[in-house]
Amino acid sequence: MSTEAAQTTRRRRDAATLDQLDPLARHREAFVPAPGVLAYLDGNSLGRPLRATAHRLQEFIAGEWGTELIRSWDERWFDLPLALGDRLGRIVLGAATGQTVVADSTTVLLYKLVRAAVDRPSAEHGTRTEIVIDDGNFPTDRFVIEGIAAERGLQVRWISADPVTGVSTDQLAAAVGDRTALVVLSQVDYRSGALLDVEAVTELVHAAGALVLWDLCHSAGVLPIHLDAWGVDLAVGCSYKYLGGGPGAPAFAYVAAGLQEELLQPIQGWMGAQDVFAMADVYRPATGMRRFLSGTPPIVGMLPLEDSLTVIESAGVQAIREKSELLTAFVVDWCDEHLDASGVTLLTPRDPARRGGHVTLGHAEFEAVTADLWSQGVIPDFRRPNGLRIGLSPLSSGFVDLEAGLEAVAEALARATARQP
Repeated sequence: MSTEAAQTTRRRRDAATLDQLDPLARHREAFVPAPGVLAYLDGNSLGRPLRATAHRLQEFIAGEWGTELIRSWDERWFDLPLALGDRLGRIVLGAATGQTVVADSTTVLLYKLVRAAVDRPSAEHGTRTEIVIDDGNFPTDRFVIEGIAAERGLQVRWISADPVTGVSTDQLAAAVGDRTALVVLSQVDYRSGALLDVEAVTELVHAAGALVLWDLCHSAGVLPIHLDAWGVDLAVGCSYKYLGGGPGAPAFAYVAAGLQEELLQPIQGWMGAQDVFAMADVYRPATGMRRFLSGTPPIVGMLPLEDSLTVIESAGVQAIREKSELLTAFVVDWCDEHLDASGVTLLTPRDPARRGGHVTLGHAEFEAVTADLWSQGVIPDFRRPNGLRIGLSPLSSGFVDLEAGLEAVAEALARATARQP
């Protein structure tokens, strides 16, 4: 056997051993099979569906919707955004009851909470006129902030963060001050996977007298989160990534209990009113998290999240994080050994404690490589200008499949570079 063949055999044996030792391996059978997919490397962008959800949707159509009809609003649906929010808060967010709601899209909830935060009565109007955000944050976050700043006559203070390691404490300390109304940051950077210290950053922002809103889209469901213990003011996140809610699934919003009665969200709809069925002439906001609702909640879109939370609770978020660290370390080590000579760079922090659940690799040919891989049933995603993002959902990902995907990346990259003059 050649040296290269021996190394390949050893690697595959190591990956198989990791799968055998994986305490979460049993959960992989809970997901719907994907015929023709060799390796799914984009679980941080869209989670895979659960078998249980197919049954739930059928039962929902026949029962809650088909038989109970409009009676289901009184029996369950009316309270579902709050009940599901409380369950999400308990299992995933480290949030006591009455602080989380599931409704709307991430963009809409960001708009609601940002507007409410900058307009709060105790915000020292006339002096706190700045919103702080990094220029590498997800486009939705940046676009919402720009729009609200224009609406309310505020200034945006941009932080130019390192594209790999993210916003530093020193940068943030220099940016916030007595003019800061709100800081908006992502716990995990959507491109590099850089992980920020939520508790330390929140303390820094509070010391300046400002509020902080955390985007949890790339962390909820894959990292232990303790919003109450960390003293977080506001948070928003989607449910279709590690939370497995499906494409277009509703997002969630967290508002610390002490802030709820002070904040008035700007999209005043009937579901957020004090008495929903009063059909009142004047809007009066409900107490608690119901005031952050607007229109009729997307009940059907919430159903997959109910199943996903059951699996996450069974596995335990800490165990999910431990496997996530093993998966991302496997990627980093494999690429160091096999792709370094090809000019591939690591665009993710090397320290597992400083990264979330995905790894991004850099190479000029990765846009073409991604298209090649998709045609073979290997599915990562590409982020401009040159990033191949490998996102791994610990509940549905295995090490053998991951290694097969990485081998396909190396082969596709070799084909792409061979075509260059």
